[in-house]
Amino acid sequence: MIHYSGSVNLCQYFFWFFTSTKVEIYNDTVATYDRLPAKTYIIRFAKLSGFYLDEYSDIDVAEDRIYGNHVQKAQKVLRSFGQFGRNLGVILSGNKGIGKSLFARLLSGEALKNDIPVIIVDKYISGIASYIETIDQNIMVLFDEFDKTFGDVKVPDGEVEAQAALLGLFDGITSGKKLFVITCNDIRKLSDFIVNRPGRFHYHFRFEYPSAEEIKTYLYDKLDKSRHSEIEHIIAFSRKVDLNYDCLRAIAFEINNGESFQDAISDLNIINLSQECYDITIYFKNGSPMSVKNKQVDVFIDEEISMFFSGDDFNEILTVGFWIKDSVYDVKSNCAIISADKLKISYDEDYEEVFVEKIKELVPDYLAIKKVREKSLHYAV
Repeated sequence: MIHYSGSVNLCQYFFWFFTSTKVEIYNDTVATYDRLPAKTYIIRFAKLSGFYLDEYSDIDVAEDRIYGNHVQKAQKVLRSFGQFGRNLGVILSGNKGIGKSLFARLLSGEALKNDIPVIIVDKYISGIASYIETIDQNIMVLFDEFDKTFGDVKVPDGEVEAQAALLGLFDGITSGKKLFVITCNDIRKLSDFIVNRPGRFHYHFRFEYPSAEEIKTYLYDKLDKSRHSEIEHIIAFSRKVDLNYDCLRAIAFEINNGESFQDAISDLNIINLSQECYDITIYFKNGSPMSVKNKQVDVFIDEEISMFFSGDDFNEILTVGFWIKDSVYDVKSNCAIISADKLKISYDEDYEEVFVEKIKELVPDYLAIKKVREKSLHYAV
């Protein structure tokens, strides 16, 4: 039986509850339930009284429009949860600001609509798994930033490692079916007993950076029509460096307030901390292209870049010099293009003359610079 209490008013009457040898005093705002009401709660701990649930403001989705297939996936999870005869686990992984929290809020809202209480776990507390096990009804348990709250925890000597302590809970050996959802930025911090274990976590939704088409759709919705001319500049920039939805939201705000994209990006907290990796390919009018794969390049420097290409996968005979400022975003190929007349071509004459002359016969067409995207974690079949 669950005792739910609002704020305490000392002028009100008090009720005494006897539980075994324990006496608890409640005021007359106490409501008694056989089941936890379908609301949002967060787990708290007090040294004197132990674990308890604190009512949490419902997790709302503030976005006017949900991009991608988030709604369908959330409904899929709830449908599967209804069909499962045991616990269901869901991993939401991906970099920051890329949509995990939005999906978690959306899924929480769907759970509440289905009369399923949502319980948030935002910190590791020894014994928390046992406490969650005592809730013997269908609930959703959301572990926010699980890789931090449970992955970086150093437990006292003699205690079970934080993630290992939850495995029995995830396996569902106790009463009450539960929907476990964890958000994670760094998947490498997840236990090997969680990743690739569909018996514990049936779904793993991987959130990727938005594509050029998704960015275009988002900006058409968020930017004033008079500012739509900036969209192509933003898309071209996004092919050089990954932009998440947090970045896009900030950029749209600045541009709607009258800033050009060039001025906005120089002031926003979106900075060039490290060199990204790119596939750089030179195409010829009369021969096969040559490529340099996964090359680390700073595409924001204002100086000539030299790239060395091989005609035989071994000898770097061809050298191409270029300036990033000469590049133009190509919608069709989804990469930056530099025309042949902007390229500085040279050859290494030290190699076999016949081979060098063969390379010289190739007529450059254009140079393509394409950002190397994060490897997909799911299998392509």
